[in-house]
Amino acid sequence: MILALDQGTTSSRAILFDKQGNIHGLAQREFQQFYPQAGWVEHDPQEIWLSQKAVMEESLSKTGIKPHAIGITNQRETTIVWDRTTGAPVYNAIVWQDRRTAAFCDQLKRDGHAASIQQKTGLVIDAYFSGSKVAWILDNVQGVRARAERGELAFGTIDSWLVWNLTAGKAHVTDPSNASRTMLFNIHTGVWDEELLQLFRIPPSLLPEVKSSSEVYGHTSTGIPIAGIAGDQQAALFGQMCLSPGMSKNTYGTGCFLLQQTGTQATASKNNLLTTIAWKINGKTEYALEGSVFIGGAVVQWLRDGLGMIQSAAEIEGLARTVPDNGGVYFVPAFAGLGTPHWDQYARGTMVGITRGTTKAHIARAALEGIAFQVADLLTAMRADAGIPLTELRVDGGASRNDLLMQIQADLLGAPVVRPKVSETTALGAAYLAGLATGFWSSTNDTATQWQVDHRYEPQMPRDAAAALQHQWQRAVERSKGWIES
Repeated sequence: MILALDQGTTSSRAILFDKQGNIHGLAQREFQQFYPQAGWVEHDPQEIWLSQKAVMEESLSKTGIKPHAIGITNQRETTIVWDRTTGAPVYNAIVWQDRRTAAFCDQLKRDGHAASIQQKTGLVIDAYFSGSKVAWILDNVQGVRARAERGELAFGTIDSWLVWNLTAGKAHVTDPSNASRTMLFNIHTGVWDEELLQLFRIPPSLLPEVKSSSEVYGHTSTGIPIAGIAGDQQAALFGQMCLSPGMSKNTYGTGCFLLQQTGTQATASKNNLLTTIAWKINGKTEYALEGSVFIGGAVVQWLRDGLGMIQSAAEIEGLARTVPDNGGVYFVPAFAGLGTPHWDQYARGTMVGITRGTTKAHIARAALEGIAFQVADLLTAMRADAGIPLTELRVDGGASRNDLLMQIQADLLGAPVVRPKVSETTALGAAYLAGLATGFWSSTNDTATQWQVDHRYEPQMPRDAAAALQHQWQRAVERSKGWIES
């Protein structure tokens, strides 16, 4: 079997897959989220590693099988700097949701760097990406810059941190899908960009070596090869077998991430989408257009943990079904600003249309609709960029199991939404990459036949009714923008 390590924003998971893509062992452990200031989000890197190690050991002990290889998929952009000798982090992991570098990013824009950064990296300037987070650690943690200049420290996204620990410090690597999310990597030349490193004042000695997404990077202490790496959204694209240009998937996790495969051509966006590397296999780099929603399923967690409105995430569907519509309530969950296509770092969560007749059921329904509206906005931008009509949207992630949300999504898009039988497509994509590198699967022809439909949601809402809802949604979005005064 292949062991996939799926290190996410709120939990670490380990899943064993057999040659047919079936799941044989799954273990999961949540870890703590830290919010030291408004807009700041951090994780404890050691807790991430220990939670990932624990679920790996738990999944293997359940089956008693030594896996053929390990594949890694990870929350992207989250940034760690650690000591090369001791392996000790110099600061907490700064999470992709963190907004502390928003003012620094604004200065980069004012200084005229937006066009060149987008041309080289495919990204817009935003606090979301790793580059400004690394710069913040170097400039704000005492003594760290001097240590970095002396070559004593290492930077990595979560994949690099896991490989470093799994190999006891022997491998400091990443893959192009993760490197392309740092705002430091040239997606056309495939190397760390010297001019960008100078702009962010980041010593090259900090950086991991960029390998392909499917090759052996090193071995664990028990001799298991680590042979696949992809950022979580690219791994899901691969796990959904979106191998041809135009094929699209959306992952409903903490955030929502819509990717459309564009083949070997990097498509420049005119609608604030991101151009990103999907994967690099056997020397061939393939690209994707991406739209990012910062708060997707996390809005349900907030209703559970922040408001105490539900006891478990699964309850939201039943509650939302007790009302026929949203009762005029629109909920924009811009807790960490707005991502694609708005890129407003200063937007904040907004609920409009509340009356004395509003109940928690209306708020629950508006929360689900808020997820679906944001995804529909991404597809509108993607159609404008790529010019490819959507024939179907393949979906995965925890919230894709919510039947009401998936039906709302199909209604807003006017296109079928298709959920596969194996919903763990992120982990499966990492497993496929590791298995292809080690001969477990001979080619993608072996894996493509494993993708099977679990449920297909056909649109049922008249297009004029969907358009009316989206009009009101856009009005609500405008009210959320620019709330924080810089």
